[in-house]
Amino acid sequence: MARVSENGGPSGKSPTPRPHPAASSPGGAEEPTVLAQAQTEAGSSRWAPRPSSGGRTARRRWVGGLLGALVAVLGLVFGLSALFGGFSRTGGGNIDVVRNGGPFDNTRVREVLPPNSSRRWTGMFSVDHKYPAQQRFYTVTSDPSRGDRSGVDVINVPTSDGVDVGIEATVYFTLTSDPGVLRSFDDRYGTRTYTGLDGSNSHAWEGDEGWSNFLDQIVRPVIDNDLRAQIGDVRCADLVSSCALVQNSTKPVSGDGNANNVNITKVQNSIDSSLESDIAQTLGGPYLINIRFNLSRVTLPPQVQDAVNRAQSAFADVSQAQARLRSAQVDAQTNAAKQQGYQRWPICGQLDLFDKLRGSGITVYAPGSNPSLALPTK
Repeated sequence: MARVSENGGPSGKSPTPRPHPAASSPGGAEEPTVLAQAQTEAGSSRWAPRPSSGGRTARRRWVGGLLGALVAVLGLVFGLSALFGGFSRTGGGNIDVVRNGGPFDNTRVREVLPPNSSRRWTGMFSVDHKYPAQQRFYTVTSDPSRGDRSGVDVINVPTSDGVDVGIEATVYFTLTSDPGVLRSFDDRYGTRTYTGLDGSNSHAWEGDEGWSNFLDQIVRPVIDNDLRAQIGDVRCADLVSSCALVQNSTKPVSGDGNANNVNITKVQNSIDSSLESDIAQTLGGPYLINIRFNLSRVTLPPQVQDAVNRAQSAFADVSQAQARLRSAQVDAQTNAAKQQGYQRWPICGQLDLFDKLRGSGITVYAPGSNPSLALPTK
């Protein structure tokens, strides 16, 4: 039977002992621990980020602080502007239709401020539509250099006999101050733009220019239509009597200016009574009230006026010729009466002759073979 040694191997063969790792190095058991720690530190330092320099970090902090301060200032300014911009008031010459605004609000009419209102809160980002509250006027004229603006306010309408007469008139009106009607007006005409003479677009509430553009495009056609309807029922001579001088008419030229004034007044009253209702019907509501139409003058076209001037000049020449003829006739009648008097009293003829000779500076009268005669002096 084999014997087993104390080391667990068969008898007679003792196993080769394995050296302890600590026995292979002179440092003993502590040396592998130090080596492992060094390897661990070397591996960790390979992947760890390098620390930033102190100057670069300070610069980044300074830029970040500056950007933060700038954003804060801009936010404060924007907030204060929006806050104080939420107050509105009106002067004595305008009325304000305030509409909601802002990114989270609707655009409906918020309220209507009457003239001379105190400052009140109307909401942040609200929009003010300020319209004229006092009486306004719109001038139309046949002269392009007059009127509200040069080159715009020219109305030429034909009469019943086909003469394009020029109209000079003024329309007085007032924009309604009723809040409900004014809300409807702003919805219809305050939310669109109108093109001016320079091609730029503006709203009706953007100053006098925008308001004039609104009148030109919306109200002016109604005025033109009423004038065309009323002037088309009368003759040119009924408005301007001199128009008959250049027309083929059997009606004599009376030159009565009173009749023309009466006809112009009739046309003015007819337009005055119909214009307000026509404008209300066209615009869709009684937005313009207290309308008064004043027709001041009717003018002829330049060509017709030139013909009238030539005709009047010809009549003046005829009148001058008639005056000269009448003067000659009177002179002839005077001479005939003098001749009859000389035949009855020859001495009167001699006396008149002596007066004429003395007036010519002649002092001696010697007619033919008769002895000379010294003219007496006075």
